[in-house]
Amino acid sequence: MKFFSVTAFLRSRYPLAIVAGLLLASAFPNWSFAGAAWIAPAFLLALGLGRSAGESFRIGYVAGLAHYMASLYWLLLIPVRGFPILAWLALSAFLALCPAAWLWLSARLARLPRMPEPAAFPAVLRQLHRQTWTDRLTLALLCATLWVGLEMLVARVFGGFPWNLLGASQYQLIPLVQIASITGVYGVSFLVVWTSVSLLHALAAVIARPQFRSGWMAELLPALAAIAATFAFGFHHLRHAPAAGNTLKVALVQPSIPQTLIWNPEGDLERFRELMALSQEALTNDVDLLIWPEAAIPGLLRYHRDVREPILGLARSNRVWMIVGADDAEPIRETPDPDDAEIYNASFLISPLGELGPCYRKRNLVIFGEYIPLERWLPIVKWLTPVTGSFTPGTAVVPFEMEFNRDRTGGGRPDARVKTSALICFEDNFPHLVREYADEETDFLVNLTNNGWFGESAAQWQHAANAVFRSIENGLPLVRCTNNGLTCWVDSRGRLRDIFRDAGGGVYGAGYLLAEIPLREGATRQPTFYNRHGDWFGWTCTGISCVAIGVAWLRSRARVEA
Repeated sequence: MKFFSVTAFLRSRYPLAIVAGLLLASAFPNWSFAGAAWIAPAFLLALGLGRSAGESFRIGYVAGLAHYMASLYWLLLIPVRGFPILAWLALSAFLALCPAAWLWLSARLARLPRMPEPAAFPAVLRQLHRQTWTDRLTLALLCATLWVGLEMLVARVFGGFPWNLLGASQYQLIPLVQIASITGVYGVSFLVVWTSVSLLHALAAVIARPQFRSGWMAELLPALAAIAATFAFGFHHLRHAPAAGNTLKVALVQPSIPQTLIWNPEGDLERFRELMALSQEALTNDVDLLIWPEAAIPGLLRYHRDVREPILGLARSNRVWMIVGADDAEPIRETPDPDDAEIYNASFLISPLGELGPCYRKRNLVIFGEYIPLERWLPIVKWLTPVTGSFTPGTAVVPFEMEFNRDRTGGGRPDARVKTSALICFEDNFPHLVREYADEETDFLVNLTNNGWFGESAAQWQHAANAVFRSIENGLPLVRCTNNGLTCWVDSRGRLRDIFRDAGGGVYGAGYLLAEIPLREGATRQPTFYNRHGDWFGWTCTGISCVAIGVAWLRSRARVEA
């Protein structure tokens, strides 16, 4: 019977796998060392080469655990007992399967013979360099293709959790990430992994043939050419950004309500008064649109008169449009209990006449946060979460249309009609979902979110970094109104604009942000390639990955039979 040995562990590749995982985590906020993303995949692949299939998978899994446990540490800040640790461990354990699968498959595609332990890395790299240049280039491209295919999977399985996709780590490299307008964020992930594996091949060339001082350049040339072409496209795309025309003056209220107070009905009246006071202050600036974040309103807006009437009166007395986040409910028909209802996480449009307008209901719910999977068949599951009841998902996109009878900036459109769509919580993390909200008449997108669950942490910055790509993919500004950060707006090229900061310079406090949001010129806008065609690049990578895996399996089976 084998027991765990500290000495054996330290001599294995698992400690280095932890380093690789932490290196990958450092690429994302709040560290935001974007260069780490270009190194970590190569480091991880080097650890899996020359190992058995099982060991490659375990090395990748350890790296994945280290990565997600470090980057998702903010789950531990949820203010309830027990559940945060379970959620942190369970989600990290699930997501770690992706780097594990990537390393296992990539190492198999490399087709290196298994090397005895301990095998020095120079020996592994020399073996790698014995392949032809074409084989090495193909491996680098296939590694990038596999990574994208797995990210496509993560974005969809069990409702999806496309948080911190590799490409999102490059959100500050504005020219580079413009390629997302064609490929989505997945194109950036592909380029990063391709370059990273090419760097590993360049290192292998230096070690295997040190006498050829420029031999490593041949390994990097294709990836560097792709990077240069991407930057050239990016600069061109930035130079041809839509011309500034009319703007809409928007006030974004950030109430900074602690999550414990949101859960405590005894504090509802006081926090509602503070929200109204902040809004009254913001409205002294003659704004066109006032926005409140997710979970800002205590109670059900449509059913609680003592909450609804002051809000409608605020809109009416200030002649202002409002978009607010609030829960909603619909009675369940044909039920013996008249109090049974389906509860929705929703947003409402309120007119300057003080009339309640269209309601959008969140479609993509947070697993274990807003709904409990398999609750009907496995009731014990509900004890693993602080959720006391599940929300019901919405079924459709509901655009909000507003009419203005004056020209905001002069020289523009009188009697303007403005159209937007609301996204709630982490819906702005889903590339394939968000494009459904952006048609040719949409002026901008709105995200209402509450990251107060996670205190003052990296969650707010990571959420914003992920959301940046939805603006680029759809060629639209994105207005983000949050409970405790990051309240801001992102322009159509993915540049963070006008970030709210409180009196102390932080992003988590209470206050409001005034922003001038550019509107489309003409009756319609020109959609981006990604907006029109969706995840064509991601699905292509997924298909190629399946073919490559099938070919590799057939080859291994043929060798066994031979």
